Amino acid sequence: MDLQDPNLLTMRGITKRFPGVVALQDVTLTLNRGEVLALMGENGAGKSTLMKILGGAYEPDAGEILVEGRPVALQSVREAKRLGIALIHQELMLAPNLDIAANIFLGNERRELGLMTPLSRRSMNETAAALLRRVGLKLPPTTPVSTLTAGQMQMVEIAKALALDARIIIMDEPTSSLTAGESEQLFSIIRQLRSEGIGIVYISHRMEEVMMLADRVTVLRDGRYVGDLARGQITQDKVVAMMVGRELSHHYFPEKKPRPPGEPMLDVRDLLVPGSPAPVSFTARRGEVLGFAGLVGAGRTELMQTIFGVTPALGGGMTLEGQPYWPRNTRDAIRRGVYLAPEDRKRHGLVLPMTIAQNVSLPAVGSYNPYGLLDRRTERRVAEEEVSRFAVKTPTIYRKVVNLSGGNQQKVVLGKWLAMRPRVLILDEPTRGIDVGAKAEIYRHMAALAEKGITILMVSSEMEEVIGMSDRVVVMHERRIKGVLPRESLTQERIARLMTGRSEATAAA
Repeated sequence: MDLQDPNLLTMRGITKRFPGVVALQDVTLTLNRGEVLALMGENGAGKSTLMKILGGAYEPDAGEILVEGRPVALQSVREAKRLGIALIHQELMLAPNLDIAANIFLGNERRELGLMTPLSRRSMNETAAALLRRVGLKLPPTTPVSTLTAGQMQMVEIAKALALDARIIIMDEPTSSLTAGESEQLFSIIRQLRSEGIGIVYISHRMEEVMMLADRVTVLRDGRYVGDLARGQITQDKVVAMMVGRELSHHYFPEKKPRPPGEPMLDVRDLLVPGSPAPVSFTARRGEVLGFAGLVGAGRTELMQTIFGVTPALGGGMTLEGQPYWPRNTRDAIRRGVYLAPEDRKRHGLVLPMTIAQNVSLPAVGSYNPYGLLDRRTERRVAEEEVSRFAVKTPTIYRKVVNLSGGNQQKVVLGKWLAMRPRVLILDEPTRGIDVGAKAEIYRHMAALAEKGITILMVSSEMEEVIGMSDRVVVMHERRIKGVLPRESLTQERIARLMTGRSEATAAA
């Protein structure tokens, strides 16, 4: 070992270029044994690219990587794993058709004697059971992964990393799909791994998690290394200022200007959503941001999908600006000016292999080819307008959206719907996995849309976001509406009480 370099990991002068983009320029990162290092930066700052280099998916154009003081060449994911480097992606990479043990040893199976002999299921199950105990998951190793919750899948991913004797574990937005209880369990496992000398690179946009877990913070901005903060130096204001290159107020929500309530835009009466035990009723007004709060499984996403026509209602009724509204499918909803930006933008909001221009034009592609030929000029003009409106970071509108950061992908989702002039815009977790700078931009656009009379239905699991952006909040519990709170009554305590079903709201809808 190089005594001059006591770090578990050192990355120096890392540079990576893609066509038309310098993703990383002379970046430095160090990680110590038994340390939780938070890697932070706006979407597009280069965090994912740097971690893919560390995980062996990309090769750097310049720079060097040292593990325990020794230079290494990470030319493949297999080579990174061999060196004890494990990358746990935000979208978990498990095979749902296999059981837990098979997933833990996938690609690294144990056999009875040699390559052509049967798999040693007994050996893999015994080792998998020990690993599951280590991460606190009380399930048999033969449990099918398809039956697990998101939190349990996260524990299987960690067990999979430990099966490779990982010394460096990279966690990318690990709590983005977890409940509060599952997140707490994950934090406990992270502290245990730290005590065992494992180094953890923790990528998250949730400041409260970073301040609770991180021993040190490394910040990237525009593909460059900005600096480090030791544990005693970490504050939200300091981190945000380093990330965005400017000061943001502690509350970066647009100021809510008092204004009289608009006339009803969407009126929902006794709507029976498939799978719900009781009908729901509420009214959304013109130019209003109507927030929807609730715990995971409260039924908010299912309600939005019914309003958008994904799953037709079983009963009840809706009106849109006083006219009957009963979407049999999403095409009906789009035709009436009701649009949904879904929670999972990669699976349901975008066609990743297509360009920005193609994604923006896709929902209304029929209006771009009135004579059977696609009007490329109009497509280009509209896409450029939306890219400019949302300040999407891209060298061209013809860049594939799969190559954009999460925040920029979300801006494209919003841009494609705004190009169609919505009446009602449904935003399901609009800022999940997005940095504070991009959040502030999206909040500003939401407020501007409401000022123009567009009705916004916003589903969010972030209490600060619900309170900061909503004119009123519909609180759901076990697929029922527990109450509708006016802005002057919005407090974390009152919303949380309704979310857990402990009392009825006293506010009227």
